[in-house]
Amino acid sequence: MVWYALGSILLPMVGGALAPFLPERSVKKVSQFFSFLAFLCGLLLLVAFAANRTGFTQNLLTISGINFYGVTIDTLSVLVNFMVVFIGWLICTYSAGYMNAGNREHPITEGVPRFYALMQLFIGSMSGLVFSSTLLGLLVFFEITGLCSWSLIGFYGDQQSRKSALWAIILTHCAALGLYLTTAYVFLSTGSFSVSALGQLTETGKILAFVGILIASWGKSAQLPLHSWLPRAMVAPTPVSAYLHAASMVKVGVYIFARTVLEAGTVPQVIGEIGAVMAVVTMVYGFVMYFPQDDMKRLLAYSTIAQLSYMFLAISMSVYGSKLAFNGGVAHIFNHAFAKGLFFLVAGALAYTTGTRRLSMLRGILNKLPVVGLGYIAAAMAITGVPPFNGFFSKFMIILAGFEIGRYHPLILVLVIVTVIESVGSFIWILKWMGTNVLGTPSDVVASAVAPPLAIKFVLTVLILMTLISQYLVFLFLS
Repeated sequence: MVWYALGSILLPMVGGALAPFLPERSVKKVSQFFSFLAFLCGLLLLVAFAANRTGFTQNLLTISGINFYGVTIDTLSVLVNFMVVFIGWLICTYSAGYMNAGNREHPITEGVPRFYALMQLFIGSMSGLVFSSTLLGLLVFFEITGLCSWSLIGFYGDQQSRKSALWAIILTHCAALGLYLTTAYVFLSTGSFSVSALGQLTETGKILAFVGILIASWGKSAQLPLHSWLPRAMVAPTPVSAYLHAASMVKVGVYIFARTVLEAGTVPQVIGEIGAVMAVVTMVYGFVMYFPQDDMKRLLAYSTIAQLSYMFLAISMSVYGSKLAFNGGVAHIFNHAFAKGLFFLVAGALAYTTGTRRLSMLRGILNKLPVVGLGYIAAAMAITGVPPFNGFFSKFMIILAGFEIGRYHPLILVLVIVTVIESVGSFIWILKWMGTNVLGTPSDVVASAVAPPLAIKFVLTVLILMTLISQYLVFLFLS
């Protein structure tokens, strides 16, 4: 299983190293090939782990008795890695249709090898972070993903793209200082970089360490007060928004929080309280920011901020001893990636075919572009938690766990009630736009839309299917 994990990390990095030296006519196929090999490794690891369900850690880089990097194979890492490499392959496939001169929003005639090099480096770095058994490994890959994000946000090279990219790397790098300090503190206190060394700290030591972890996590996952880089990042090509800023990179923060909570043993309750309060405050803020948005990607960016808050709320509530809350958070990491990735790629397909992302200009999508319209419906229903789509099941677990904990902790009860209200409000607002955009007679821009390439249709179809079945896969491993 370790070889499958290493394949997920190294194969896309090899593809990324080759990409800058390949002609544009070849780089798309080579990148799809290497990203598919990474997906295959993730799938084989998922199957192999399902056979015995025995988690373990293996050190890979040990110097003078100090483990600098190792891999942890368990339910959390195997599931999240599968999501990372699967969606990574789908994004590389989608990009083959999107990154060309036929794109009506942004005709792309140069920079394609650079795009694929960065995307594949990002896929490998995400897998490296997910499997890391050390805080030092988490930190190194945390920073590599940040550099990839900076480069990809600024891909178009105009002034707005460069400013947005700079804003993103400044905020996320400043947040990373929390993880730097935590890593140094744990090493000085225990002599180890292992994530599990958090369990050796005193209660006060754990509070200090987790404050640093939360700061880093909030920055990477666009939570208040370090959230503002994400809406700005929507200037990036839509495959970047779908993968980095919906399905994977923004999950880094919540994944690190989940991994450290899982490894630390007993976590002080004050960390759960801080995490839960900040999650709900961010959730409400994200929802309020829905209202002024007319750019579809910016609306989805604020939706992502709100949905990430559900995950932080769940992991924070698990500090109170609720396994249901932790499993709900992990399930939502997994389910949300497919649903929100689909939603962003629908936005990209609309921009590609119509030349606009303005919600007020889009009507009758289902009539003119049936696959795109069905993708819009599936993504909207999944994100807002409508059964039988995947988002319903993980949201239900989180809310149910919250009410169970709330019987003994009034603060959590109040926060969960606010969460339910936000969920209903989000459903109403997204449903309002879905009815406007998807149904009825096509507007002028939709009526004049060109047909999306086959690669785009294929990826949308796969993700529509995943919004209906991903919950069963995650429940198989969490049961």
